[in-house]
Amino acid sequence: MTSHQVALFLFDLALILVLAQGLGHLATKIGQPPVVGEILAGVLLGPTLLDGKVSRALFPADIQPLLGALANVGVALFMFGVGLEIERQVLRGRGRIAAAAGLGSTAVPFLLGIGLGYFLLTRHDPDKKAAFVVFIGLAVSVTAFPVLARILTDRKLAKTPLGGLALATAAIVDIVAWTALAGVQASLGAGGGAWRVALMVPFALALVFAVRPWLKMRLRRGDGSAARTPWWSAQMLIGALLCGAATEAMGMHYIFGAFLFGVIVPNDRSERLRGDLMQHTRTVTSVLLPVYFVVAGLKVDLRGFGWAQTAELGAVMVVAVAGKFGGTYLAARLTGLPGRPSAALAALMNTRGLTELVILGVGLQSGLLDGDLYSLLVVMALVTTAMTGPLLIRTYAKPVIVPDPAPREPVASTARQP
Repeated sequence: MTSHQVALFLFDLALILVLAQGLGHLATKIGQPPVVGEILAGVLLGPTLLDGKVSRALFPADIQPLLGALANVGVALFMFGVGLEIERQVLRGRGRIAAAAGLGSTAVPFLLGIGLGYFLLTRHDPDKKAAFVVFIGLAVSVTAFPVLARILTDRKLAKTPLGGLALATAAIVDIVAWTALAGVQASLGAGGGAWRVALMVPFALALVFAVRPWLKMRLRRGDGSAARTPWWSAQMLIGALLCGAATEAMGMHYIFGAFLFGVIVPNDRSERLRGDLMQHTRTVTSVLLPVYFVVAGLKVDLRGFGWAQTAELGAVMVVAVAGKFGGTYLAARLTGLPGRPSAALAALMNTRGLTELVILGVGLQSGLLDGDLYSLLVVMALVTTAMTGPLLIRTYAKPVIVPDPAPREPVASTARQP
């Protein structure tokens, strides 16, 4: 790297962090999760603003690969954190309702998305048409577990029965989504021999039946004293990166390896140790993820947005919102959950956030999405995430009764507006 490239790279990194932090903070002031402001920062730094002059001046072609490398590390660690935050205990006692709501929250928008995919084929011509249609169905059925957890915490709902049910449902939706995405990418041929993709099966089994027991043994040894050192957190992050490298070498995306490693990390020995690991992961990703927002934003170009694009965006929004809300609400009601908590749960499941951006990035990299459709779907992710707060306030502004699986009697909880 030349001296000029080093200087511009460091300046870009500082600018990204300042803008992401600033807009993220402003988003919280209007009752939105910070990720809304951070995604908007990425879009504003892209080619849409001032006809691309800003992005060309700040992010020339020789700097973008460096930012892309940092962004990949940030996404890998983010996916490790997603897997880490999926608590198996949260499903206990909520299995029936969470499974039904998760099925409705996934199946209904997915099926509607399949129809949307066929509609979009009339304007877009991907090489793998079947994979494209399935991918569109997957893209509109995603729920962002980390963003949802943040919304529940900010609104003092994380410890309520509704919060527990929402986390359990989102965990199921997330696992289904990542599994389905892995299947879609495997169907594309993954850039080289199907035998490499088949290695995912023994790899996952090795993580579950060899690596996880070894980690449990380490936590038990000396009452987990080894895990109370910074080196433990560093080893976990290294493990996430190595697993990401392994799945990438198998022809799959690196996010799958990082996610799987997060899922198999034991969380039943010490809540404090797990909390420390999650905090260390968030500290690193808080620096690297804004870079990903900009890298993603550089691919969002809304300059040619016209009536045709407006019609496409309208169709995408109708399918994404109606499918998520309607599917979750109907499934929850069929399990006996009252109307208002069912509506609040449906509003929460409409959150997409960064998880959607990661999936869209995989679609763009795999050639399933072109630049125009990618841009429209990023707008959908931004709008649906911003809708969650207002919808939640409207559906959950008064005391409601949500069945708690632990006690015999229903538990009342009151939402607090920010």
